[in-house]
Amino acid sequence: VVRRRLLQRYEHQPFISCLAGFYSCRWKRYQRQRTEPGKCCCKMRECLFFPLLIGAFCLSLVFLYMWGEGKNDYNNFDWYSYGNLGFWFLWSLVILIVAAILFTYISLLLVLAMCLLAEGQQLYLHWSHKIGTFLVLGFSIACLFALGALWGDHWKTVRLSFQITAPYLHIGAIAIMVLLSWPVALHAIRADKKVIQVVIIGPYLAILLFLFLIPLGMYSPCIREMGTLGPKPALIGHRGAPMLAPENTEMSFRKTIEHGGDGLETDVTISYDGVPFLMHDTTLKRTTNVKEVYPNETDQNAALFSWDTLQKLNAGTWFLKDKPFSFMGSLSKADQNQAMNQSIYKLSDFLRLADSHNKLVIFDLYRPPEKHPYRNSWINRILAVILKESGIRPHLVLWLNNNVRSFVQSVAPGFQHTMGSKAPVEDLLKNNIVKLNLAYTDMSSEDIRKYAEANITTNLYVVNEPWLFSLAWCAGAHSVTTNTVHLLKNLSQPLFLMTPQQYNIMWILTDMVSVLLISLIFAL
Repeated sequence: VVRRRLLQRYEHQPFISCLAGFYSCRWKRYQRQRTEPGKCCCKMRECLFFPLLIGAFCLSLVFLYMWGEGKNDYNNFDWYSYGNLGFWFLWSLVILIVAAILFTYISLLLVLAMCLLAEGQQLYLHWSHKIGTFLVLGFSIACLFALGALWGDHWKTVRLSFQITAPYLHIGAIAIMVLLSWPVALHAIRADKKVIQVVIIGPYLAILLFLFLIPLGMYSPCIREMGTLGPKPALIGHRGAPMLAPENTEMSFRKTIEHGGDGLETDVTISYDGVPFLMHDTTLKRTTNVKEVYPNETDQNAALFSWDTLQKLNAGTWFLKDKPFSFMGSLSKADQNQAMNQSIYKLSDFLRLADSHNKLVIFDLYRPPEKHPYRNSWINRILAVILKESGIRPHLVLWLNNNVRSFVQSVAPGFQHTMGSKAPVEDLLKNNIVKLNLAYTDMSSEDIRKYAEANITTNLYVVNEPWLFSLAWCAGAHSVTTNTVHLLKNLSQPLFLMTPQQYNIMWILTDMVSVLLISLIFAL
């Protein structure tokens, strides 16, 4: 009789058993404890831990969003890691995968908890899931702190991303509030005191009202009237097409030209015997086989090698081995063979290639180190190559270096002089500046418009992602430097472009549908 009475207290509910099994690791039949009206949904220890579960979810969501939007700069992060660790690895992709896995895990735990609460069951999170929650919490906090300390500009990227994603994040947040209305309504109705009902419903309604009104403060240059969008920005290949070929090689620049790029960007160093060549890094170890050919000179400054020595190095095999970008496409057999046979490229050859295809050129110039023969005459040597050896038409050269600019203007008046930072319009005009070359994190549609009124165009670097290119297009940028000419060339209009009327319809319709659904849930 006692056994029968005990068994009668166990309910056979497969759905709840499944929820409890995943959440509490209780797969055997056990006596479940339902939450009585007016009682807490769980024991005190579980009550204290539930906010940690919500906090882990929120922080992991924030970090996953931030890191996902930072895809534009993954190569910079990997390059930074390479400079500190000494070997190349796609750490950015690993972090993205780990963040996605941990967010998925904590989201499932939170969904299970909400379902159990909706069914009136008391919560009991298994100790292994508690350890997992602390792991997600610790990982998210550590990564957010590291981002703030080591990569402060990334926060600017996130703020820019809101100008594109905010309307859609708003819809997602409203959808979550609609889903939460069921457990909120259930526990508010079951509460036996008015005070508890106010405590439950009050914060929920406050957040909901905030979400309803937040679009009033949203701004996006891509929400604009028809016919006000400017021309598509010109595309300048950053070190060529580094996702299709080894950076700063002839193959890389030819790939940019093949895919319709409007200009070429590179980095210039001078060899010990005075030959300007293309190299971004201070040393040769990342982008050549110097470790194999000259193992004792791996860490030597690239400018301290003679041109004859540099010509013996291979500048392409590393590309196939290290795969420097997280989302590179596969190369054809012909491209692989071509990449394996690339060598260090001379500045004069680069300029002749650009001139023959009528492409703009812009480059960073690196001053040679101490005791270099051209330490004090490096500008003169580079000007000699541009004006006398290459034969490039001066108007194709965007001169960026700010050293002895007045001298450069006197010997090469046809150059398009470019400044690498913002300045008052009067100062720019006084120095005959016709273009600004700015980091994309300094993007401002107001500043771009102000400079354009003075016939000063703006180039933004390095813009790789379609959403960021769309934002630059809507902001009025004249050109962008990019690693992905082959992708951005195919965009016929900015992503997420809409008129104010379309946005208002989307906003009002979302709010009205959510109010209707939430009202029905509370009424039922």
